[in-house]
Amino acid sequence: MHWLQNHWHRITPLHLILFPISLVFRLLVAIRRDMYRNGMLSSVQLLLPVIVVGNINVGGTGKTPLTLALARQLAEHGWHPLIVSRGYGGTTRQPQHVNDHSDAHKVGDEPLLMARRNICPVWIGRDRAETARTALQAHPQCDVVLCDDGLQHYRLQRDVEIAVVDGENRFGNGLMLPAGPLREPESRLREVDAVVVNGGAVPAGQYAMRLSGDRFYNLLDPEKQTAADHFQGRNNHAVAGIGNPQRYFQHLETLGISFTPHAFPDHHPFRANDFSFMDCDAILLTEKDAVKCTAFADARYWVLRVDAQIDSDLLERILRKIETHGSETA
Repeated sequence: MHWLQNHWHRITPLHLILFPISLVFRLLVAIRRDMYRNGMLSSVQLLLPVIVVGNINVGGTGKTPLTLALARQLAEHGWHPLIVSRGYGGTTRQPQHVNDHSDAHKVGDEPLLMARRNICPVWIGRDRAETARTALQAHPQCDVVLCDDGLQHYRLQRDVEIAVVDGENRFGNGLMLPAGPLREPESRLREVDAVVVNGGAVPAGQYAMRLSGDRFYNLLDPEKQTAADHFQGRNNHAVAGIGNPQRYFQHLETLGISFTPHAFPDHHPFRANDFSFMDCDAILLTEKDAVKCTAFADARYWVLRVDAQIDSDLLERILRKIETHGSETA
């Protein structure tokens, strides 16, 4: 997959083969969605509001930070959210509660990251509808479901759809898989309730989001925290196995940190030998990568915590939608 991504931001001779396949994929995507719309494939409607956060392209766009930000703000407004995720990158398929001590290789890196924020219950499962129903039996106090990376999971009906867009990379060459990075055509964005742009210019009618953070915590001793200036003048290595590693590296640069960058594929299953070449003072990680490195980390491993800053108008729009859920389903 990694080699194929090099062809997703331009048109190459390989597209003579890839483009016809992408047309077939686009047709299959349209047929599948129509089957859900027409009732040929069954979907599940929960008795409480469902907010889906996703994207139309492959790769990280900032869905997880946005999901966490929404969970936190919903809780501040008196709601009791439940986060449901597929658990991409993990081996678990059946519904499972994720806690601080879960294994990232079983539950996935992003669900474990969200669980460790301790905002609300986090559950994973391949069937998000079944997972939500199982989780709600265990957590009856929850009154709103946040589905992380569920835009194409049409088996679970939703009240609010939010699509996250990488404001820098946008949609690559604009083609659908495997000729480009798109899971669904760009026209799908006209149907969602909100488009959130992570970095870069924000078109009219869409919502801005940016990731902020300037504090690091030690991976082995999270109570030990420090500011960015702690790493100035040191031999630092920065590691990122996320959808857009350059965004992380650029963030470190804005903090005034000098480092040697090491980019890995998204959801890379880190092992100790991935760091064997690092004779350095500090290894700077993203939170998403850090949850897979605890077993072999030493005192040099530091983690940058980032949070999504979003438009207040977005939350107001979501609250208006979910507060009418009861009247619409009554």
